[in-house]
Amino acid sequence: MTQRTRRSLALLTSGVLALPLLAGCGAGEDDGGPAAAGPDIALTAREQVADGGVLRWAVDSLPETLNSFQADADATTTRIAGAVLPQLFTLDAKGRPVANPDYLEKAEVVAREPKQVVLYRLNQKAVWSDGREIGAPDFVAQWRALNGKDSAYWTARNAGYERIEKIERGKSDLEVKVTFNRPYADWRSLFSPLYPKQVMGTPEAFNEGARGALKVTAGPFNLGAVDKKTGTAALTRNPRWWGRPAKLDTLVLTAVPRAGRPAALAAGKVDLAEIDRAGADRIALAHRDAGRVDGSHGPGASLTPAQATLSWALAHGTDEAKAKEEQESRQKTAEAVKAYADEQSALRGFEVRKSLEPSYTQLAMNGASGPLADERVRRAVARALDRKELAEIVLKPLGLPAKPVGSHLALAGQQAYADNSDALGGQDTHAAQALLADAGWRKGGRLTEPDGAKAGPEGEGATDDSKTPRGAKPGPGDGTGNDGLYIVGQDDGRNGGVRRDRPDRQGRAGRPGAPSAGPHVFQEGRVDFGEQLVDEGIAFAPGGLRAGLSPVLAPSSLAAQQEEALLTQAGAIEDGKRAAAAAAAKAKAEADGEGEDAKEPAKEPAKEPAKEPAKATPAPAPVKQTVPRTSGAMLAKDGKQLNLRFVLPAGPGSEALRAVGDRISQTLRKIGISAQVVKVPDESFFKDHIASGQYDLALYSWPATAFPATDARPIFAKPEPAADGSLLVEQNYTRVGTDHIDQLFDQAAGELDEAKARDLMRKADARIWAEAGSVPLYQRPELVAAKPGLANAGAFGLGAPRFQDIGWKKPSAAKDEKKK
Repeated sequence: MTQRTRRSLALLTSGVLALPLLAGCGAGEDDGGPAAAGPDIALTAREQVADGGVLRWAVDSLPETLNSFQADADATTTRIAGAVLPQLFTLDAKGRPVANPDYLEKAEVVAREPKQVVLYRLNQKAVWSDGREIGAPDFVAQWRALNGKDSAYWTARNAGYERIEKIERGKSDLEVKVTFNRPYADWRSLFSPLYPKQVMGTPEAFNEGARGALKVTAGPFNLGAVDKKTGTAALTRNPRWWGRPAKLDTLVLTAVPRAGRPAALAAGKVDLAEIDRAGADRIALAHRDAGRVDGSHGPGASLTPAQATLSWALAHGTDEAKAKEEQESRQKTAEAVKAYADEQSALRGFEVRKSLEPSYTQLAMNGASGPLADERVRRAVARALDRKELAEIVLKPLGLPAKPVGSHLALAGQQAYADNSDALGGQDTHAAQALLADAGWRKGGRLTEPDGAKAGPEGEGATDDSKTPRGAKPGPGDGTGNDGLYIVGQDDGRNGGVRRDRPDRQGRAGRPGAPSAGPHVFQEGRVDFGEQLVDEGIAFAPGGLRAGLSPVLAPSSLAAQQEEALLTQAGAIEDGKRAAAAAAAKAKAEADGEGEDAKEPAKEPAKEPAKEPAKATPAPAPVKQTVPRTSGAMLAKDGKQLNLRFVLPAGPGSEALRAVGDRISQTLRKIGISAQVVKVPDESFFKDHIASGQYDLALYSWPATAFPATDARPIFAKPEPAADGSLLVEQNYTRVGTDHIDQLFDQAAGELDEAKARDLMRKADARIWAEAGSVPLYQRPELVAAKPGLANAGAFGLGAPRFQDIGWKKPSAAKDEKKK
């Protein structure tokens, strides 16, 4: 089998399924509808942006490599590449591709038969920072490095490049002609970013030459110093840039952990930072309270009056040791309160810019084994959910649109988007119950397995694996990994790998080991809902049984238990009567035998031994009365209760994810499914649970793509058995797929008619919905803290940053006059 690979979705800067494209526009603009939320970047015309200045922009970490095509590339690699290397196509505010006029005058398919030929006409001013023109030699070097024919290149992805037959110069040095051996609809995904031939020309240069430095660039910025000690990477204005010059003198990318970003903003270490819900709340409180802290939030806010009185008493008590300890504790608290107050005062100087990320959160169902291997059970779970309610839990408190995502393959606004959820059906409790009944699951079913046994792939009860001691030897499902979690494929740097479901093999070097959160984790924002999510109990349908209803509304399980108990008791009484009658008959027979002996002739007298008194017949022992265990209001089948292991991350920043998980668990309980929530450490969530298949239900996110025929193919590919007995799942961690879905992806990837390609993708999405391996829930929120004077930066939504336009706003005319 040819290994199918997937491009890193963090590197998306171009393309959709299309044919001819003029610079900045394309066919089918109305397809996909409007984006759910547009960018919030303080859009400002360039003439109103000052020349010069420095912007300090927070990133999760400095990159391990600057080569976007290597396994350990991450989101910071992508950001640097976007600012310093050619991007032939970029994404607009709707996540749609547009040709980048800074590099391309035109790019189009000029022939389809006998083979597809794409002609790139380059901007005649486009040059590398060493003065050499960008041209065919750079295209050729990148193709040879990434086509997969030379294993000396340590590449992480090659999708699309393996379809190229040859690359040659056109009529002039400004033209590059690419001929394909197979039609490729996603040709716009190629050569973005484009590296110079100095990086791609040899395996040695590819593998090591661009890990820590990029000596030759061709963007509005050059790469300056990368300082691991200070955690900064400096991008400086490119003096050879032929386009509209960068407004900033310097762009400094600064590594700051997510939890530390409010403090870094307040301390003036960064001017722009993506934050979580907790950070956004702090900025909102700073504006509400005018920077003052009244004790209602921050350190010491949870201290009750009684606790405060006790603390004062201990600090001033006669026990000197306790008094000293308490005084030190109070001093630390006072210092923390002051530091918090100072930070709140500084945070008034920031605002929160909001949009929706190019990624969606889904409920994943493991269809490899257990109850969820039955598509009827998966569909029942999906149809029990109120997806709008779940979206509102996360997005409504933030003031963001809470419309559920209707596609697995695109987001609203993108050309491939269409709401195909009708292929599965909307929320319908009765339909869910009917599906479960059809699959053989009944309430009040007799249980033959021990208490706590589950019907899923693991026989575990609900636990909090995040509390497993670090030194303990890991068992099945225990957290042992360090790959992080949440957004699969975003910047794990191991896209294109093939997962093998074997307990003794957790993947190979350079293969996907974590979802898009290797070091760069897209954390869920913290959500304070103002109320506690509680178990709403078991809901019974109103009214009695009606003709035509499905068998799920069976007679009460309590009545069944009582009937079983009465029958058992009656049997025990009957057995006792029979035992007593048998004992009486035996005693009578013994007595009759003694009478016959008396009628015999007298014999020689002999001394008879004294007879022992006859023993009384013991009463029969009472029969132990056992009441059969049943599932009660929960569902059971073949002696097993319908229990599902629901795995969620336990770390900070995932509060919203866990709130959604709790609501799903409550919803499923109402239809008789026990979803046992298991909280696991963040670092092991993906590697030890999702990728290895040790879960029934899970919540995680996928990034959106402008190239679904290429990028989404491995996510939904049908798992295939390997020769060694393992299962090749690629990135399909639900293990649910069909040959038909694979065929639709393959047809779309080779379809050069844009409308037909979109139609094939929508058909594939409808089939994915019908299989119910995963259920898209909501587009993830994007929250960015920024100084109000910063222009053209913030929450970019589906679009890509235009780095040369980012800068600081000029003072308004009113302020200028006031200064005069």
